Amino acid sequence: MANRVQRTELGVDVAKDELVIYRSDCDSLTRIPNTKPQIKAWLRSLPAQAAIALEPTNAYHYDVTELAHAAGFDVFVIDGYRLNNYRKGIGQRAKTDPCDARLLARYLKNEGDELRPWSPPPPAYRKLQSLLRRRAVVVKSLQCMQLSLDGEPALKAELAQIKRQLGLALRSMEKKIHEALREANLLSHAKRIQAIEGIGPLTAAGLIMAFIRGDFTSSDAFIAFLGLDLRVSDSGRKQGQRCLSKRGCGEIRRLLHNAGMSASRTAQWKGFYEHHRARGLATTQVLVMLARKLARVAFALMKGGTEYQAVTRSYGATVSA
Repeated sequence: MANRVQRTELGVDVAKDELVIYRSDCDSLTRIPNTKPQIKAWLRSLPAQAAIALEPTNAYHYDVTELAHAAGFDVFVIDGYRLNNYRKGIGQRAKTDPCDARLLARYLKNEGDELRPWSPPPPAYRKLQSLLRRRAVVVKSLQCMQLSLDGEPALKAELAQIKRQLGLALRSMEKKIHEALREANLLSHAKRIQAIEGIGPLTAAGLIMAFIRGDFTSSDAFIAFLGLDLRVSDSGRKQGQRCLSKRGCGEIRRLLHNAGMSASRTAQWKGFYEHHRARGLATTQVLVMLARKLARVAFALMKGGTEYQAVTRSYGATVSA
């Protein structure tokens, strides 16, 4: 049996101004500025078999991730939700930058065989991701403003001005999303997906963004990447409540949920919706099932390069999502 190559695990806690780095082989903790020159100098000091784990931030982890990958190191981007549960599981009570750096290195050491190294996304992915996330922030801000100011007549003019300005920002972002798809030659995918009942331009852009991020071998893998797969908690005769894993981009799930609401009112999907509501499922449950259906259809169209053809569906006693 071949001996396993020993590697050095490093955990990197990323902040806007600095990186807190824990190195497992020498139990050392260092801090460096989060700048490209400092990161490159630090990477040159690492052994060849080093592996780096970090938690994603808004955008501050991009430099260290890309530079470490370009230097030939395995980089693992650990989801914050998963890391938080791991922290609780091992009984760690403190959460500081040094503690998180040590936790990342420990997670990589113990769970590294089950992790997939990070690979650079296509340029269109990052552009679409940035635009969709920022649009979501603007939409949320607009909703907050309406809730806050709508009941005050004296601020009616100010609210109208805010809505106009944010509306212009939203339209500008949507135009840029369309341009990003065009520049990446992805408009054919967008047109193909938008033929599905309930899916509009933004949902199509989100699905395309997810599709180009990885080489998905099946629709199940695509659904899991979207965070629409189920967590199961059964024990003996007890069947626990199912819930979504909610991994990946929450904005895509929100857009798909809205698409499900729209699709549930169409002739094509109304029967699906009413059938499962009649079974006693809650509205949210059925909309999630419908969102998952729409995502699977979109995946099949993108994977096969085929055009959408609506088919008449009948819903009997058993229909799975």
